[in-house]
Amino acid sequence: MLQHDIVIVGGGPAGMAAAVKAYDSGVRDVVIIDREETPGGILRQCIHNGFGLHKLGRELTGPEYAAVYAEMVKERGIRVYTETTVTAVTADRTVTAQSRDGMLKVQAGAVVLAMGCRERSRGALNIAGTRPAGVYSAGTAQKLMNCEGFSVGRRAVILGSGDIGLIMARRMSLEGAKVEAVCELMPYSGGLARNIEQCLHDFDIPLYLSHTVAEIHGDERLAGVTVAAVDEHRRIIDSTRRFIPCDTLLLSVGLIPENELTRAAGIPIDPVTNGAVVDEHRQTAIPGIFACGNVLQVHDLVDYVSDEAELAGAGAAAYVLAKHADSETTVADNITVPTVAGDGVRYVLPQRVHPQSGDVALFLRVSAPAGRVRFTVRAGDTVLATAVRPKAAPGEMEKLPVKAEKLAGVTTPITVSMEELA
Repeated sequence: MLQHDIVIVGGGPAGMAAAVKAYDSGVRDVVIIDREETPGGILRQCIHNGFGLHKLGRELTGPEYAAVYAEMVKERGIRVYTETTVTAVTADRTVTAQSRDGMLKVQAGAVVLAMGCRERSRGALNIAGTRPAGVYSAGTAQKLMNCEGFSVGRRAVILGSGDIGLIMARRMSLEGAKVEAVCELMPYSGGLARNIEQCLHDFDIPLYLSHTVAEIHGDERLAGVTVAAVDEHRRIIDSTRRFIPCDTLLLSVGLIPENELTRAAGIPIDPVTNGAVVDEHRQTAIPGIFACGNVLQVHDLVDYVSDEAELAGAGAAAYVLAKHADSETTVADNITVPTVAGDGVRYVLPQRVHPQSGDVALFLRVSAPAGRVRFTVRAGDTVLATAVRPKAAPGEMEKLPVKAEKLAGVTTPITVSMEELA
């Protein structure tokens, strides 16, 4: 049984940022456990630019952004267990992992969960048709093309307008493939506005909203797909069915946080975010276990992942240092109040807040696209914060800061609501 002050599960952007912040917060015994050969997570296959503008003040590709944090980890001497898969995390912060050298068991002072997401597969969609080659999740196609150097197809249809699907539409076009269409089940796109502009409009790729793939055709290789419009209940309108010849179908139909370890540890899960229920320090309901990054909520920008991971890293460090000092006060001991999603808001994170802990940033997503809007944060009849945005969309996360002096003394649930302005 090994012992470490802080064990971080996952060596992607969240895990590395949490490790760096925990180290800089005064805890030197920090380790990262990652199942890949090298740290970096999803960033290693994201060779497009657009990373780091908010966090680092410069525009980088995914591998470059990962390299910046990998260097920070190396400079601090933080140990990274690579090719090591964590198989269990218990409520007493015992971490069990499996590597080529055998089983690894670690008793941690604090644990940070940073396992990221996986893609929703075809099996979860119940699309009719055969099972030919040529059907990929967008992330799998991205890895095959950008990391392995394979061409996945010459004529493609993309289902779903998430950011990875939009980026792969551009990537395939740059590689000489013809992207026939991007179909989106919802009446609005799920990707960032800049990706819609740069990946679809700039390459004349059509986006069909309120459309889906109704059937897949082909024997050994995909021969084409039948697409159709859907009604307001997302049911296929048979009269709109049409066949599109193609040899490749990419699925960009949502990300699922990798929370099997979280559930097995007995940590409550939010049914909307599919991540753990946390406070503003990103501590879960079990003291000493924290969560951050895409395993907590699906982010649009890696810069925000790093910001959130720093909160978790600092929280884990504070927890460990308090334990070392035999302090009776930790980040879990103060009374918390819940946050509630009000009108027009799908979810609010963190789900609970310590009113006495200082400034807090609330993250949220809206339920549907809207024009000029006002967000209002209330505790009962008291307004804690407001913010006006020129537009809001489900594909873009909103961040609302609330000052400490406004939170002090709050005892009722904090509600965040949205109203559309004229």
